[in-house]
Amino acid sequence: MAKKTTARKTAGLARSYPYYLANAAVAANTDLEVRDKYSGKVATRVAMGDAAAIRKAIVAAHKARGPMADFPPDKRRDVLEHCVRRFEERFDELALALCIEAGKPIKDARGEVTRLIDTFRIAAGEATRTEGEYVELQISERTRGYRGLVKRVPIGACSFITPFNFPLNLVAHKVAPAIAAGCPFVLKPAAKTPVGALIIGEILAETDLPKGAFSVIPCSNEDAAALTEDERIALLSFTGGLVGWDLKARAGKKKVVLELGGNAACIVDEDPGLPLDKVVERLVFGAYYQSGQSCIGVQRIYAHRTVHEALRRKLKKAIGALRSGDPREETTFVGPVIDSDAADRIESWIDAARKAGAKVIAGGKREGNIIPATLLEKVPRDADLERKEVFGPVALLEPVDSFDEAIARVNDSDFGLQAGVFTGNLAHAMRAWDRIEAGGVVVGDVPSFRVDNMPYGGIKDSGCGREGVKYAIRDMTEERLLVIRDPA
Repeated sequence: MAKKTTARKTAGLARSYPYYLANAAVAANTDLEVRDKYSGKVATRVAMGDAAAIRKAIVAAHKARGPMADFPPDKRRDVLEHCVRRFEERFDELALALCIEAGKPIKDARGEVTRLIDTFRIAAGEATRTEGEYVELQISERTRGYRGLVKRVPIGACSFITPFNFPLNLVAHKVAPAIAAGCPFVLKPAAKTPVGALIIGEILAETDLPKGAFSVIPCSNEDAAALTEDERIALLSFTGGLVGWDLKARAGKKKVVLELGGNAACIVDEDPGLPLDKVVERLVFGAYYQSGQSCIGVQRIYAHRTVHEALRRKLKKAIGALRSGDPREETTFVGPVIDSDAADRIESWIDAARKAGAKVIAGGKREGNIIPATLLEKVPRDADLERKEVFGPVALLEPVDSFDEAIARVNDSDFGLQAGVFTGNLAHAMRAWDRIEAGGVVVGDVPSFRVDNMPYGGIKDSGCGREGVKYAIRDMTEERLLVIRDPA
């Protein structure tokens, strides 16, 4: 299955990385500087594609539709299993790359590499589980002797656009299902964090995937326009900001899957169902892991008034104990946000909320691009910290007088990705499932919980469609019906 593999590299970044066009490495230039997000220094340089490279990749993917559809399921599985083995061999290198290019604390980086491996492993299992259906057509005298069979076939060439915050796992959730489904693809990784995707491309290039099966090309948003507009692309999957709705409007007839973020809320009920110390532990993790740069990070906490004061006190103590600093240090919990623009925005939102009457429960002074873990209360309902996605290590805490009021506060949002509910009341858990306007409700934990085989996606401004390997494969395939008439 696999071609000759390269020797294992020493953990760290290479001096430069090529992009991958129709399965082949192209060292076109070293135009894209990738900076160490903690030091600000240039860590490596990456080949940057242009509109012509994107067009060539689309042409190659379109030509590869037949060969990829004909590539047997067991060989697709073998490709994915090869990737799993190589990711395991290069585990430390991948984790350090995340730490450098994304500023992700090393413990979070290792967790993301583990999820990368999980996602490809799940996809390998799904590659040979071809879904089908027998349809009984004999529903009247007119249709006696007819039978129906349905199979799923690859949708065709796909385009993928991924953000900076999970440079491995969000790529994996598009690439691995595409290979399992038999779909060629063109991937545009985030220009701020392209290295992880290019390492995945390097490993895919070791396999015998048909020519044109994949391209991984960092490029500008302007040069990527064809990934949205070209009619030869059958599916666009975009993870990022609200600009996704504009992409959907320009996408024409192609299928579109969008994951556009959120401002996830978590309810702490009068009876949380867990000791309050455990609730605090999970809230602190959910709000501040990888510096809050997660679409399902805890941003809004609504606590029943009977537990609010104790929760407030415990949260303040726990947040104050979190260490900020160099993401390479094992004890660092909060590293830098992605760049100074992001840090400026987050800081301005905190300042605006304070001027409007909000109070800081826990927090500290910004240092470079590091925003200390911050918790506020009495944030105005119309403040950016309440209404928008902060995408940083900031959360707000407010008391509520009833569970129904908490649900109403959760739903008072333009977003609906995931929500968390801590309750020991089964009726409340079921009411949350029924009434919370979100793609997923997590009872007994924070909304930040995700397993890579579960359906994942939002409603309202959070997007449309679902990720999760099996669910992504469904989007990347379409039903084909066979009707058989019994000649007798």
